[in-house]
Amino acid sequence: MADPRSTAVQVKAPIGQYGGGFMVSREAKALCEEHGLGARELYFRGRCGVLGECEADVVTSVAVFFPPAHVEESWNGGRKLPVERAVELYAGACQAWGRRKLGGQDGCARIAELLEKVVEHAQVFGAPLFAGWRAVPLPSDPAARATQLMHVVRELRGGLHANAVLSAGLHPLEAVLAAEHDGTPFGHATGEQIARFFTWPGPYAEPGADVVARRAAVEETTDDLMAQPFSALTDSESDELIRLLRFGHAH
Repeated sequence: MADPRSTAVQVKAPIGQYGGGFMVSREAKALCEEHGLGARELYFRGRCGVLGECEADVVTSVAVFFPPAHVEESWNGGRKLPVERAVELYAGACQAWGRRKLGGQDGCARIAELLEKVVEHAQVFGAPLFAGWRAVPLPSDPAARATQLMHVVRELRGGLHANAVLSAGLHPLEAVLAAEHDGTPFGHATGEQIARFFTWPGPYAEPGADVVARRAAVEETTDDLMAQPFSALTDSESDELIRLLRFGHAH
């Protein structure tokens, strides 16, 4: 029987894959082309638009792992699209991607049912994007609903992870460079590759042993913090969710 922390650990890879994969999907690309937006303009306006219309510094405070100048340029560059509409479109891309990827998979309705319990039970402290996305209406069809809920849970983990990084005294760039990216959406990319993807300017310093150790401890802390929301599930429900999500990680 999986306990809440073990459940959080075992489902983080498939939830990361299916909760965030739509962000670099053909559905998102089509929206950029339709509305004349750069990929990151849609990303920040769509993902962070749940914060409402605000200054770029507010977005930087929750995006955490991107350079402030890049956030400002992307957020302000996307202002041609109102935040309410951006969130609506981004949620639609998430749902459409989920239908395309998971529409033929059994168990989506049950995944959604179980993740709704997790989402409803979770605390919002330190996770503003999670709080915002939890309030976005869910679609009724199982594949889209399950995918959007995975996105919501991913935002919860992301917010808690950012808090853990900062409380460990790590700069976001240090955390990126020291991470072992063996999961989605980055696959087996190196820290330097991810830093470039986030547009941090190089050259990059090689993380020292202390930074690597603190980054590893951050992952453990994040797993600890994610135990609370998954405590909403019984032992049998936890085992069921792990089993159902295995198709996503293997796909």
